[in-house]
Amino acid sequence: MDSAHTESMAARPADIGKIVSSRVNEIVEVQIRERGGIIRILEETQAAIGWLPKEALQIVAEKTGRSLVDIYGVATFYRFFSLKPRGEHLISCCLGTACHVRGGALIAEEFVRQLGVKPGENTPDGKFTLQTVACLGACALGPIVVGDGRYFSNVNSTKVKTIIQQTREGLMQGEASTEGSLFPLMLSCPHCNHSLMDAEVQLDHHPSVRVTLSFEGKHGALRLSSLYGSYTVLSEFNIPRDAVVDFFCPHCHGELKAPLECTTCGAPMVPLLVKGGGIVQICARRGCRAHMLDLSGTNL
Repeated sequence: MDSAHTESMAARPADIGKIVSSRVNEIVEVQIRERGGIIRILEETQAAIGWLPKEALQIVAEKTGRSLVDIYGVATFYRFFSLKPRGEHLISCCLGTACHVRGGALIAEEFVRQLGVKPGENTPDGKFTLQTVACLGACALGPIVVGDGRYFSNVNSTKVKTIIQQTREGLMQGEASTEGSLFPLMLSCPHCNHSLMDAEVQLDHHPSVRVTLSFEGKHGALRLSSLYGSYTVLSEFNIPRDAVVDFFCPHCHGELKAPLECTTCGAPMVPLLVKGGGIVQICARRGCRAHMLDLSGTNL
């Protein structure tokens, strides 16, 4: 987990006022100068604090001239925003229909028993947040559990202890179960919410994800595989290995750039909204395979 988020989780409600008064004001002022939108401001605020307290939303409203109702509406519409503190590690149990009929509810109950908290709660030590999530579109792999963005497929109750332990210790990319780990995601722009799916151009036998790329003075179309865990791309230009590419939405032309950097190579992360809730982030550096699926805010 990134250091900014880890540090933020150490700051509990008693300290939030001090953090908000300094950090959030700074974020809003910088984004106003750079003409950043409300979503970008809230992204950076959550990255700095770990969640979006009421005080932060009030500052954003005051500084941007928008009503608190408008800011709150954005924060609740995009499910990857959280309005309450989360633990250092996030465990999500899928309770979609396919997972449910295969014992998903029993698996969730086992996590409740071993972590000692109900879905939507944090463990007393602040290490874990447990939540249940809606269907993720990977029904053939169920029951599914996600620990800090890494998928575990075909989970049963005997695997719960191992998942908790591995999530606590930290998983390297690709360490999670890889059996059947490729599954399709429906993605959209985090700025305008417009679908990025292109059924006419398929990659890996699924609709591709269409974005606009920019690097070294070149601008053109880029299509990514919609299979999570696949690195298949189709680019209008040859992208040199290790080149850092700027990504943009082909509809609103907003830059697709997350406030956090890749923990593997330090390049910017590219955020894309997942249909049904959550956000997937991929590294903008050609050749780096870092990626993260964040299901925050997809509680049933």
